[in-house]
Amino acid sequence: MLGSTRLVLIDGPAGSGKTTLAGALGEALSAQVLHGDDMYEGWNGLGTLWETLGEQVLLPLAQGRSGRFRRWDWVASSRGDVIDVPRARALVIEGVGVAQRRGREFANLVVYIDAPWEERLRRGLARDGEHMRSEWERWQAAEVPFLEREGTRAAAHYDVDGTEPIFQ
Repeated sequence: MLGSTRLVLIDGPAGSGKTTLAGALGEALSAQVLHGDDMYEGWNGLGTLWETLGEQVLLPLAQGRSGRFRRWDWVASSRGDVIDVPRARALVIEGVGVAQRRGREFANLVVYIDAPWEERLRRGLARDGEHMRSEWERWQAAEVPFLEREGTRAAAHYDVDGTEPIFQ
């Protein structure tokens, strides 16, 4: 746990609706929302997520200090602006892999959200463009075994259907 900070982790495959849910929840809780997309080191960054998420955000907060990390700049393929993560009442972190085993140790709530691959791919290509299809397919091939190996869905407190409206 993170002391007085309540941590919500929202995990699931890319394009499932994590960012939308995190935004709404962050607003409802008046919480900072962090995005895995800012932490990964590009399309191959899932395996190194813990170096940023754990070592630069969660561990410092657990020790009563503020966290901070350099946001991944997808255009420059390098670290960019610093994101400060002060101790607060609540923190929401969304992204593929954020609720890995080591991350769950700090969480008060874990939500898993999913949608069919075809829908997730459609959403991703609508956002990133058709020219990114091969990257999306490569990412999906990495995220499925990662999420299964980490037991993320089975460990979640809530399992959300990403094809249904989040809030009505």
